[in-house]
Amino acid sequence: MILRHFLDAGVLDFGPHGHSTQTASLRHGCFTFSTVTAVVLAVTAAGIPTVRAAEKRVSWLAEVQTPPATAPETPLAPLWTGTDVLTQEIWSARRTVLRNLWLDTLGPMPPRPESTAVRVLRTDDLPDVTRELIEYESEPGLQVQAYLLRPKGPAAARSRAGIVALHPTTTETIEPIAGVVGEPVRQLGLKLAQRGFVVICPRCFLWQDVTNYQDAVNRFRQRHPRTKGMHKMLYDAQRALDILLAQPDVDPSRIGAIGHSLGAKEALYLTALDDRVQAAVASEGGLGLTSTNWDAPWYLGPEIREPGFARNHHELIALIAPRPFLVIAGEEGNGAADGDRSWPYLQAARPVYALETSPPALGILNHRSGHSLPADLIPRVFEWLEVSLAR
Repeated sequence: MILRHFLDAGVLDFGPHGHSTQTASLRHGCFTFSTVTAVVLAVTAAGIPTVRAAEKRVSWLAEVQTPPATAPETPLAPLWTGTDVLTQEIWSARRTVLRNLWLDTLGPMPPRPESTAVRVLRTDDLPDVTRELIEYESEPGLQVQAYLLRPKGPAAARSRAGIVALHPTTTETIEPIAGVVGEPVRQLGLKLAQRGFVVICPRCFLWQDVTNYQDAVNRFRQRHPRTKGMHKMLYDAQRALDILLAQPDVDPSRIGAIGHSLGAKEALYLTALDDRVQAAVASEGGLGLTSTNWDAPWYLGPEIREPGFARNHHELIALIAPRPFLVIAGEEGNGAADGDRSWPYLQAARPVYALETSPPALGILNHRSGHSLPADLIPRVFEWLEVSLAR
């Protein structure tokens, strides 16, 4: 694989127009079979190895890579310019540019605290997992709480994969995802720990020591008037990752992220803008800027509705490449944010994935049953992370 920056370097993204892979042209991020073939040949000729590790692919990968018969045409800016055939050299330079453009769009945040010290507020002794409610410094001088879960039993140093599990919009915040309350389908963090992962479930800033969303946004803007709320969410997820990586039994080369709804948005940005994450699942976050409330002040703000706003999420998917990334979609119904309409964003980034992976570990699992994550899909979600993060 191509070397990545270890801490916070950018990652790849997907592409635009959502045409059929049999008929679309291969220009500037629009994916077709012939485009990917040309990319792979160019990479091979340049001596850059492609990734073909079958053990890193789920057996049902083809199912989540089959485009819908009527995927919409979504105009997306080209991921690169100047040539129809993407090369590693072209993408390496463009990737750096895109990452910097996104960070500029999100606005400045202070350097993250160096300390990974935590204060344990409570310990829950479960049959097969130890769950700790912890507190640590998020921004300098500000504390945040999270649950840290790990399997019981001895473990060698750096022997366990780690997961950042990001909760959805709920006043219960980290309680359901960590398995303190709620039905099993909501207890993703606890269930992942029961399957052998070390898991951290951080609380989103919208519920940490505030009375409501607007109070959280107002306090944040007083500290960072030029920064979008989405950067605060990214920053806090990175701090949770700092804490996770400080655990002696966590393998830093086997880190995943998962989230549903609000948590999926955070998982997308964390995986795209922090290369320490090696695989991710984003359930119903909404890839399209108009697919959900991305214009809320705690996300990207109303500027995204202005004609001159130049960024879009196919760029983030390209920044994730070649790392495994699975989108869970509900298609329709109250709150559904992803579906067939999300395909163009993945298709646009496909040529970037083709530089290193064949087939790419990228897809949409569309259950077509609304915004909630169905219980019968949980095993596939876990399998994606287990296979992607296997030794």
